[in-house]
Amino acid sequence: MVLASWRFLAAAFAAVLFLHGSRASDEAYPTQSYSFVRNAISAPPLSYYDYIVIGGGTAGCPLAATLSHNASVLLLERGSSPYGNRNITDLDAFGAALSDLSPSSPSQRFISEDGVINARARVLGGGSCLNAGFYSRAAPQYVRDVGWDGKLVNESYAWVERLVAFEPKIGQWQTAVRDGLLESGVVPDNGFTYDHIPGTKVGGTIFDESGHRHTAADLLEYADPKGIAVLLHASVHKILFKRKGTSRPVAHGVVFRDSTGAKHRAYLRRGPRNEIIVSSGALGSPQLLMLSGLGPKAHLQAHNISLVLDQPMVGQGMSDNPMNAVFIPSPNPVEVSLIQVVGITPFGSFIEAASGENFAGGASTKDYGMFSPKIGQLATLPPRQRTPEALAKAIEDMDRLEKAALQGGFILEKITGPKSTGHMELRSRNPNDNPSVTFNYFQDPDDLRRCVEGLSTIERVIESKAFADFKYDAMTFASLLNLTASAPVNLLPRHRNTSTSLEQYCRDSVMTIWHYHGGCQVGMVVDRDYRVLGVDTLRVIDGSTFNHSPGTNPQATVMMLGRYMGVKILNERLASEAS
Repeated sequence: MVLASWRFLAAAFAAVLFLHGSRASDEAYPTQSYSFVRNAISAPPLSYYDYIVIGGGTAGCPLAATLSHNASVLLLERGSSPYGNRNITDLDAFGAALSDLSPSSPSQRFISEDGVINARARVLGGGSCLNAGFYSRAAPQYVRDVGWDGKLVNESYAWVERLVAFEPKIGQWQTAVRDGLLESGVVPDNGFTYDHIPGTKVGGTIFDESGHRHTAADLLEYADPKGIAVLLHASVHKILFKRKGTSRPVAHGVVFRDSTGAKHRAYLRRGPRNEIIVSSGALGSPQLLMLSGLGPKAHLQAHNISLVLDQPMVGQGMSDNPMNAVFIPSPNPVEVSLIQVVGITPFGSFIEAASGENFAGGASTKDYGMFSPKIGQLATLPPRQRTPEALAKAIEDMDRLEKAALQGGFILEKITGPKSTGHMELRSRNPNDNPSVTFNYFQDPDDLRRCVEGLSTIERVIESKAFADFKYDAMTFASLLNLTASAPVNLLPRHRNTSTSLEQYCRDSVMTIWHYHGGCQVGMVVDRDYRVLGVDTLRVIDGSTFNHSPGTNPQATVMMLGRYMGVKILNERLASEAS
C-alpha cells in the first residue's frame, strides 16, 4: 500500500508544481533592530561613500559589517529583509520560501540549460536564508591551496560562529545514518565538529535549538551603525567607470533603481583605498560585470553593451556540485531533520541526509521540504495541463495520502569539486532577469565515478544493521532507485536502465544542492586579493570566485570570506593612512 501511495504521490507532485506555492506575506518585514536598514525608495538621487558593496548576501553582509568600522559603507540589496518572514526563519517551514514564485519572493527560480531546476537568493542574507542550514568549514588543504592566511581564516570563522552556528540535536533517524556510515567504512567517528575531517561527523547548523534560522543578515549586528547604510529593493543596473586621464578603467560609481523604478547614483568618495565590491553571487556577479561592460567582446556587442574591457573569462568556469538522492520509506516514525550528519569519503563524495514527515516541510504545510515539488525539483507538467482544476485535484489527492507514504527520508550524495565546468551568458540587459547558465553535469568522467561510489556507499548505509529500523525488508536498493527515479526530479529524459546502471541513475536523477559557483574565478577574472583584472578600484568577493566548492557545504566559508577580506581591506587602509 505504501509503495502504491508513493507512486501516486510522484504523479501528484508534478501536478502541484507551478500551480501552487506558499506565498510569503507582502507586508513590510521588520528590519531587526538595525537603524541603518531602509527601503531604497528613501535614498537620495546622489550619494557618496568610501565603499559600495553590491549584494547583501552570504558574503556581502559580513564584509560590509566589517568595513563599517573604519569607513563609510553603502550595502545595496535587491531583495527584502528576512526578519518577520517565518518561511525563512522557521525550520518547520523549510521549502516554503523556495516554492514561492511571486515577484517579492526571497528566492528567484532559474533552470539551467542542462534541465536542472535551481534557485538564486533575493533577500538580505542571501542563500543563508534559503538553504538547509548545514554549517561546516573548508578543509585545511583548501585554505592552503587558495593561499589564505590560516590564522585569520580561523579567526574569521570564529567571528561568524559566535552569532550564527549551533550544535544540532540528533534524533534517531540521523543517528541511524551516522552509525550506518561508520558501519559502511566511512571512518573514523569525528563526533560533533565544524572542521572538515575525513570520516563521519555531526556538523553545525544555522538553526538554533528552537528551530529558528540565523543568517548572514544577523552578522550586521557587528556593524558600526554610524558607518553603514543598507538599502533594500535596490537593484544595481551598472557599475560606472572613468577612463579619461587614466591608464585603465577605474570603477567610481553605480546606478541602481528602487522598487518604483526611480534611478539613483552612488559614487566613491575621493580616496586611494576606496572601492566598489561586487558580492552578488555566482550568477549575479558575472552578470553585473557583463552588464557593466566587462566580459567577452562579441557577446557584449550582441547585447549592445558598451565595452569597457574585453574579458573573455567572465562567466566561464561555472560549476554546480551535482546531487543525487535516494528516498527510503520508513516503517517507523522519523524526526524532522535537515542536514546534520555527513560522511566525508576518501573518494570525493559527501553523504548527507534529511528526514521527516513532509520531508522536513512541516506536518501542517505539506511543502515536502528540500525535495518539494513546489521548490521545483519535480517540474515537468506541461503548461497546458497546469489548470486550476488540476491544482485542486492534486491538492485533494495529496491530502488523502496515507501518512505512511510520506514517512521516511532521503540519503544523498554530493561530489567534491566538481571537475565539470560550464559557462554563463546574458539573456537580456535587465539585471533582474536570469542569465543563461550551463553546468555540464558529469561531463568529466571523474565526477561520474564519484557519484557511483557515493551511491554504492548509500546502498551500504541502507543495508546496514544500524539503519534496519528505518527501511522495509522487502524493498531492495534497486526498488528504492526506481521509486526515487519515478518522480520527475528534473527536466531530463528517463532511461529504462536507471536502476540497473548507477551511471545512468546519476545522469537521470541529478539535482542541485544550490552549491553552484564560478564565473569570476581567481586567476581568470580576479587576482588573489579579489581585485578585478584589468581595471582599478573594483573587487569581487563571493562564491563566484571559487574554482571548487569549499568543504561539504560552502556557506560557512562564504561568510568567513566576507569577514576575512573585510579585515584585510581595512588593514590595507590603515597601513596606507599611517604611511
